Amino acid sequence: MNAALIGLSSSLITILIFSILKRFDKSTIYGLILMGIAFLYIGYTWTNITIASVSFLQALFFLPFAYFGIKNSLYFLVAGYFLHGIWDLVYPFFGSPDLLPPDYDYFCLTYDFIVAIYLFLINYKTSPISN
Repeated sequence: MNAALIGLSSSLITILIFSILKRFDKSTIYGLILMGIAFLYIGYTWTNITIASVSFLQALFFLPFAYFGIKNSLYFLVAGYFLHGIWDLVYPFFGSPDLLPPDYDYFCLTYDFIVAIYLFLINYKTSPISN
């Protein structure tokens, strides 16, 4: 439960900081964060080459979401964060949860889903489709 609360507060603090710092491009910031959280798995799993390889493939999977989210539409970032939250849920079936920090899945999936919802709402509110 603490991990989910930390994930919630971390996502809200991230959103608040980059809402205040309007000079930063939201798509670039959130694309970079998405890639950072994807590549964290490699750093956590480097001691097991098989699991690290799966983690590397996972990071490569999220690369186009970050790239197209930065270049084209925040909806790619919404999908990327949502799918990364799903990855956090299914990771124990593909990886080794004992290589991750305790309760990392709860922290990360909470962070991912909150950011995905936020990006969806700000993109929906400002897109011509919603008007």
